Amino acid sequence: MTDDRQHRVAAFLDAHELHAPPAYRLLDLAAEVGELAADATKSSEYGARPDDLQVNRDELGDALFCLYALADELDVDAGAALEESIAKYEARIDDAGAPGSDATE
Repeated sequence: MTDDRQHRVAAFLDAHELHAPPAYRLLDLAAEVGELAADATKSSEYGARPDDLQVNRDELGDALFCLYALADELDVDAGAALEESIAKYEARIDDAGAPGSDATE
């Protein structure tokens, strides 16, 4: 059930010999998410103008690439992990009326 996008990223990593240890992939992901946060912070004036929030589509793509690359390096099926996560949130909503982890405490 592996996501086609995960296969595409894995093929790209193979073709360009870009495999890296998972720890490096996680750091790459954190850096890309940080760039998204920087875009959001700047465009919304640090949250003071939430309606003005903007993120660069290319940066979002970079974060997704890094997430798929991390899943590949960990040999985790990203699609299956997403399905498990959605099921978890649905169960929390059914049980506690909210998706947050604190809703089950």
